[in-house]
Order: sequence, then C-alpha cells, then structure tokens
Amino acid sequence: MSLRLFHYPDGLRGKLLKLTGPIFLETFLILLLGVVDTLMLSHYSDNAVAAVGVVNQLLNMVFLLFNVTAVGTSVMCALYFGARDSKSFTQVIGVSLLFNALIGLLISLLLSFGGKQMLIWMDIRPDLMPMAISYMKIVGGFGFLQAIIFTISAVLRAANKPNYSMQVAVLINLFNIVGNYSLIYGHFGFPEMGVEGAAISTTLSRVLGMTLLFLVLFKRLVRRFPLAYFRPFPFDKLKSVLKVGMPSAAEQISYDASQVCVVYFINMLGNEVLAARVYIMNIVIIGYIFSLAMASATSICTGNLVGAGKKQAAYILSWYAWKRSLMITFIASVGVYLGGRFLLGCFTENESIIQIAMTALLIDIFLEHGRATVLMFLFCLRSVGDVIVPVLIEIVCMWVFAVTCGYLFGIAMGLGLAGIWIGLALDESSRGVVLALRWRTQKWKKRNLIKSKNIA
Repeated sequence: MSLRLFHYPDGLRGKLLKLTGPIFLETFLILLLGVVDTLMLSHYSDNAVAAVGVVNQLLNMVFLLFNVTAVGTSVMCALYFGARDSKSFTQVIGVSLLFNALIGLLISLLLSFGGKQMLIWMDIRPDLMPMAISYMKIVGGFGFLQAIIFTISAVLRAANKPNYSMQVAVLINLFNIVGNYSLIYGHFGFPEMGVEGAAISTTLSRVLGMTLLFLVLFKRLVRRFPLAYFRPFPFDKLKSVLKVGMPSAAEQISYDASQVCVVYFINMLGNEVLAARVYIMNIVIIGYIFSLAMASATSICTGNLVGAGKKQAAYILSWYAWKRSLMITFIASVGVYLGGRFLLGCFTENESIIQIAMTALLIDIFLEHGRATVLMFLFCLRSVGDVIVPVLIEIVCMWVFAVTCGYLFGIAMGLGLAGIWIGLALDESSRGVVLALRWRTQKWKKRNLIKSKNIA
C-alpha cells in the first residue's frame, strides 16, 4: 500500500470541516434508515411502530458489541494513518474484519434462536409480540452484516475518506425506501407484509451496503492484504484494538442497557407514550446528528495529530470544535421544538401522542447540549487511549440519573414521559461536564498507544 494515502490538507480547521460534512451526511442517512422504517410503518399501524421500536432498542444494545472492534479499529487506524505506518494500518484492518465477522456470526445465531426470550424479558405487550418476533428473527438474524459495515466504515473514516461511506449510504437509503414501499404495503406485485416487509427491506439494504463498502475498501484504500503481514498473526494489533474497544464498548453497552430500562418504564405508561418516545427519537436526530458528526471528525483529527506527535494541536482543535458543535446544536434543537408539531404530524395524527411528545421535546433542548459535550470529549479521550476512567464516570452517571431519576420523576412522581426526559437530560449534562474536565487535565498527553516518529 502506497504512503501517498498519508497526505494531510494544510489547515486543521479546513480538514475538520472537510471530514464533518461527509460524516454528517453518512450518519444522517444511516439513521434515516430507521426513520424511514418508522415513518412508513406509522401509516401501517401505530402498534407496528411500537413493536419495531422495542426490538430496535434491543438490537442496538446487542449490536454495540461490534463496537468492541469498530471503535478500537477507528482509533488505531487514525493513529497509524497519522504516523504514516502503512504496514500496521493494514494489519489493524485485517484483524478487525476477521474478529468482527466472527463475533457478528455468533450474535446473529443468538438473536435468531434467543430473540423471543429477550422480548419476554422486556415484558413486551402480548399484542405486539408477534410483530416483534418477526422483526427480530430477520434483522437480528443477519446482524453480522452490520458488524462488517461498522468495521469498514470506521476504517474509511480514519483514513480521511468518509465520502465513500456517504455515497454508499445514499444508495442504501434509496434501496430501502423502494423496498419498504414494495414489501410493507404490497406494491409492484409483492404481497403486503407489514413489519416483516420492513425487516426484509432493511436486511437487503445492509447486504447491498456491505458489498459496496468491500468494493471501495479494496479499490480505493487497501488493494490487498499481503500474507507476510499476517505471518505470524499480529496478535499485538488485535490486543491494541481490544484495549481501546472493550472499555468503550462496555460504556456503550451500559448506556443501552440503561435505555432498555427506560423503555421498560415507558412501556408501563402505555402504547401511546411508547409510540411518542419512538417518534421523538426519530426527529431529535436532526439536532443530535451534527454534534455526532463533529465529534467523530474531531476524534479522527485528534488521532491523526497524536499519531504524528502533535498533541497540543489536537488539544486546541478539540475546544474549537466543541464551541462550534454547541452553537449548531442550539440552533437545531430549538428548531426541532418550534417545528415539533409539524414533524410529529408526519408520523401520526393522534393528538394525545403529539402533546406528550411536545413536552418532552422542550426538555430535549437541554438534553442535546449535554449530549454534544459528551460526544465531543468522550470521542477525543478514546482517540488518545484514555478510556477506563471515562467509562467508570459514564456508567455511574447514567444509572444514577437516566435510570433512577427517570423512574423517580416519570413513574413515582407521575410526570410521565416528561419526567423520564428530565432524568435523561440530567444524565447527559452530568457526564458532559465531567468528561470535559477530564480532557482539560491533559493527563492523556502522557499516553502513547503507538510509537510516533515525531516529537510531541
């Protein structure tokens, strides 16, 4: 692999914006898959939306296991990219793809044969169970596709090539829309399949996405994997990937487990509140997505800079990015609230659901600012290998505030979905403050995940 890949644009701010745009669009399009499913199912049945929402919450939690490798892959590839070490870069890609594919296959089998029991543990309502099981078996059974997609996307981003992942996401979305229209409602000669149709369409879209990403990987980045790079097998590279990825995945799994508890509480409040929560989660991404893209781009720049031995430049860039992220988040989250009735009206005409959701959307303005801070400094800390302390901080905050306070305000005090959203806002805000302070100490500058040829 030629070292021509390791070329930096001159301006750090220009590079940050150049990465943020494609990552923003790619992330938006990936999340749009779920929004499209929800929107199209909402015209089929509110119960179908509720069933798929619960299943996706479980699937998202399980799929986070793939981030054990994907997060570590992104960090290590960004560092080796910055250090211009093409051999180590290629080794990390190879071991990550192999490991995540094997984990993906095991999880797919688990979801296929144990998915029903998971839904029983969630105490899902009996009228939702048949639809939920059908969706779980199809989408969960092919979960290994998502494992591979996560890994290749992480590599392309770390190599400053997010444009290709974005283009693939465009094609996937177009395919999914056509597939949903055909299979949910029964058009173009296909039978009306409802939830099952949405599941089949989503799975076929992921097959297409995985195939295209593999073509991009081999044509644009790594033309081949020399056997000499893997003899003997580079266990040290896998160890480095897991060293970063496992604590990060533990944090994400804990987060999603706490969200499952929150969904359980919401389930106690009835189908309307459950549906309102699903609709909210699908429209607040408008305010959330930019901060996610900015954090991802900043972490890549941070990894590249640290790999090149420029730690102070990484530190300065992160604060610049954080300020811009908060500014855009404020504009977007307020805009979502002001346009909330219109956006919710795209999903449902049930006035009760809309009223429940609007109250939560007002609180969500504060939640999104906390989340933007969490994403920025969590990703930056990951990119330099400072993962243990941030994980412990996050786990404590999410269970104290999101779960305990969510139950206290939402269920015990009878505030409903608004009370649960207050708990979520407290969770994001507390974690954001502590992670920002952790980054500000600059203790991470003493860490060296790789041997850089440059002096910090």
